[in-house]
Amino acid sequence: MARSRTYNRRNIFIIVSVVILAAFSLTIRLGYLMIFRSEEYAKQAQALHERERAIKAERGSIFDRNGIEIATNKPVCTISVIYSQITDPERVIEVLSNELGLSEERVRKRVEKVSSIERIKSNVDKEIADRIREYKLDGVMVDEDYKRYYPYDSLASKVIGFTGGDNQGIIGLEVKYEEHLKGIDGTILTLTTAYGVEIPNAAEDRIEPQPGNDLVLSLDVNIQKYAEQAALKVMEAKNANNVKLIVMNPQNGELYAMVNVPEFNLNDPYTLIDEIATEYEGQSLSAEKQQELLNGMWRNACISDTYEPGSAFKIITATAALEEGLVSLNDSFFCPGYKKVEDRIIRCHKAGGHGSQNFVDGIKNSCNPVFMEIGARLGVDKTYLYYDRLGLFKKTGVDLPGEANSIMHKKDIIGAVELATMSFGQSFQITPLQLLTASSAVINGGNLVVPHFGVQVKAPDGRMVKTFNYEVNSGAVTKETSETMKELLEAVVSDGTGKRAYLPGFRIGGKTATSEKLPRRSGKYISSFIGFAPADDPQVIAIILIDEPTGIYYGGTIAAPVISELFDNILPYMGIEAKYSETEIEEFNIGSFVVPDFIGKTRKEVKDLLKVYDFDELYSIGEGDIVIEQFPLAGETVDLKSDIILYFN
Repeated sequence: MARSRTYNRRNIFIIVSVVILAAFSLTIRLGYLMIFRSEEYAKQAQALHERERAIKAERGSIFDRNGIEIATNKPVCTISVIYSQITDPERVIEVLSNELGLSEERVRKRVEKVSSIERIKSNVDKEIADRIREYKLDGVMVDEDYKRYYPYDSLASKVIGFTGGDNQGIIGLEVKYEEHLKGIDGTILTLTTAYGVEIPNAAEDRIEPQPGNDLVLSLDVNIQKYAEQAALKVMEAKNANNVKLIVMNPQNGELYAMVNVPEFNLNDPYTLIDEIATEYEGQSLSAEKQQELLNGMWRNACISDTYEPGSAFKIITATAALEEGLVSLNDSFFCPGYKKVEDRIIRCHKAGGHGSQNFVDGIKNSCNPVFMEIGARLGVDKTYLYYDRLGLFKKTGVDLPGEANSIMHKKDIIGAVELATMSFGQSFQITPLQLLTASSAVINGGNLVVPHFGVQVKAPDGRMVKTFNYEVNSGAVTKETSETMKELLEAVVSDGTGKRAYLPGFRIGGKTATSEKLPRRSGKYISSFIGFAPADDPQVIAIILIDEPTGIYYGGTIAAPVISELFDNILPYMGIEAKYSETEIEEFNIGSFVVPDFIGKTRKEVKDLLKVYDFDELYSIGEGDIVIEQFPLAGETVDLKSDIILYFN
């Protein structure tokens, strides 16, 4: 009996000891949690009772050089649902599918998904979002947002680029300058129960978003419009695949315009343009094919596509030969219409040949045998030395994504035939922008500039945040060679293959080219012209490429007049005044007038107004009856022989 009592006491002692030890351990643990982990668990408790939603930051605007807004924002909304707060799911599904134009199945998947928050649709027009608010549906959140908007629709579409559903840059300048434009999103904090149900009348905290900075470009909306209208006009007239046109300041690399027609609508970038859609009309396209076509539509061929430059590249060959003293202006050459190089007969564009001529005539006539001869004098080492100096072995550094590099022969495999064809722009490939940049160095005194659009970044309140600086490499060629080349290229326009770029009152320099596409003898060509003005002090340089024109395809015939027309419009706009010689005044009977305002007038009113003026030619675009746009602009003073272009609605 005593032994049983002893045993019971021992059991009680053990139990009491265990209870005391457990209580002591729990006390220590509780103290540890309350003292050392209190902050961590307080945050977890707060997180359990807080619901966070993003407030989209307003993306910075993009402005042209004159302060014209070319990319801005429209207020829209994002519609989301919170599963734990929905009290009538069927009603929510019905309203959202009807108002947002979405299938009931799609909305149901999101509404019934067990998650903290589920986005239904972004970029919802404010009017629709306000209607959804009026339903006062539990668990449906309507948050303010912004949608990118482009006031000029397709203007410079492949340069400016566009944004995705999250307002993040996709292509072009929008993605290149993303870090400056994007801003910092804010948040909305609301209190909920442990079950995720929002607490009525609880205070709502907001962390306000910080808007992005604005971007100022060198692009000029008016010059871009002039360039696009000229490119579109020749594309339609020659039934060409596409037309590329770049306008730049050769002194500092500022790009005024970059055209890739046909362009696409920046406000509807996922819809194929008619030129592409028509080709695949009636076909069922796979997602991969659709994306391939979109990528092609968005592609900026001015910087992403390479081509054989043809005779326009003779600018580079002539510059190198003059710089090395291997040719003088009076050197004599003979062109029988071809030149034999090793076992190859390489022909001139003039079948019967140019006969005897000096170097100046050789450039004016764009004679291949002359350039094959001076190419041979240069040799491979000197040729590649000047290619390097003029930036032809590297990308230009333009501030756009997707720039391609040149495709050149390896130096050690260049023979006499390759050297001969390279002298007049064949058997290698460069981008249009590379040729424009190299040619700018030739005519600006020898400075290799970086072509660019970005000029400044400004805060939303107008404060200067950043000014972009671009490297200039001087000494590509001497000023003496540069002066000589300007004179020679002016002679090409005044008395050579570039005659159709001649513009009374202005000194124009340039070089024509007609490049046969690969494979040879396919009958497909790229017609091009590179021109600059004024020839004695170049302030603007432009290059145009017409891809696969039908009918006549010579660059001097169809490309040179486009640059002449462009310069006729933009030189006065840039403040470069015409200075007519006595001969020009007498020959062309030059006069001037102030362009009337055609905007808003009907076709009949336009005809009545035209009786007063003696226009050289009037172009009308559009099938409507009311003029919505015109070039030159109203109030501009132009020559009596100027062309007038009217856009009807």
